Amino acid sequence: MEALLLGAGLLLGAYVLVYYNLVKAPPCGGIVSLRGRTAVVTGANSGIGKMTALELARRGARVVLACRSRERGEAAAFDLRQESGNNEVIFMALDLASLASVRAFATAFLRSEPRLDILIHNAGISSCGQTREPFNLLLRVNHIGPFLLTHLLLPRLKTCAPSRVVVVASAAHRRGRLDFTRLDRPVVGWQQELRAYADSKLANVLFARELATQLEGTGVTCYAAHPGPVNSDLFLRHVPGWLRPLLHPLAWLVLRTPGGGAQTPLYCALQEGIEPLSGRYFANCHVEEVPPAARDDRAAHRLWVASKKLAGLGLGEDAESDEDPHPEDSGTPSSLSSPHPEEPTVSEPYPSPQSPPDLSKVTHRIWVKAEPEPQAS
Repeated sequence: MEALLLGAGLLLGAYVLVYYNLVKAPPCGGIVSLRGRTAVVTGANSGIGKMTALELARRGARVVLACRSRERGEAAAFDLRQESGNNEVIFMALDLASLASVRAFATAFLRSEPRLDILIHNAGISSCGQTREPFNLLLRVNHIGPFLLTHLLLPRLKTCAPSRVVVVASAAHRRGRLDFTRLDRPVVGWQQELRAYADSKLANVLFARELATQLEGTGVTCYAAHPGPVNSDLFLRHVPGWLRPLLHPLAWLVLRTPGGGAQTPLYCALQEGIEPLSGRYFANCHVEEVPPAARDDRAAHRLWVASKKLAGLGLGEDAESDEDPHPEDSGTPSSLSSPHPEEPTVSEPYPSPQSPPDLSKVTHRIWVKAEPEPQAS
């Protein structure tokens, strides 16, 4: 009996050590009041996105929940208004798998919202499910859609500078290896899905890096944020039904809550003084070094060029086109544009804008790039 008690005590002690050192997320601090500021959070109807939006709403921001499902988005907006006491939480329709929907969302947002101070790309998928598309759905939802949305909203972000873009990435980027000859090939089978997911997360990290370079001096800064291992819908969404009862207790024990997963994205969105670290990758509310493939500036720019083509961005739509000497960047609209545009809906009109205080003073940013290293094969 004593041996059993001793073993149970050791297991409990080991779990406490693992929980507080690896599972529990450090709390986010940063700016206390966001009154007069506007934030967009994609995929904010559940999980990390919903908890992120809740904290922004609690701090007084006007929060736009950019979600695919109107029913779930409206329900989340209602929940967040009730829980935060902030009535300026609204839903707008956005389907990142449809480039037409991304464009329609941006058009509707720019017409109705005079400010954009924080853009958080939280929405993402880990599997294609039963869907079979003629393109790489994981790359489309996790990277190309956010890439296009950022470009379309950049003028408003610049007008409201200092402002921030946060891309929710993943430690899975360390397994990513971008093959530019097959970048948009359809994904079939779970092995290809695992590879495509890691590749899309590597694309997130490289996008933040190149975006920081493109926007230097504008007052718009950007960050890639790893939420950590989180017990969210993304984790169990595509697990076979018979396996879920077995994984639920394990997930509860060793994975973070969605609120814990929201802490690093919130840190990147709110923490004062991190402007010189624009373009870097954060985990556990600290900047973290990335492998050579994720700090390859040549690959980052090559991805930027390829992403513009896949997003159907013409030269006139590129906010940084005057600085880009590559003629191939002005490619014709991509065949990936969806034939099914979706008109965004807004759950309520925008009230009279307030004159906001400064988000934070932008310090002079010293951008130090790593020595060029060959991309791992």
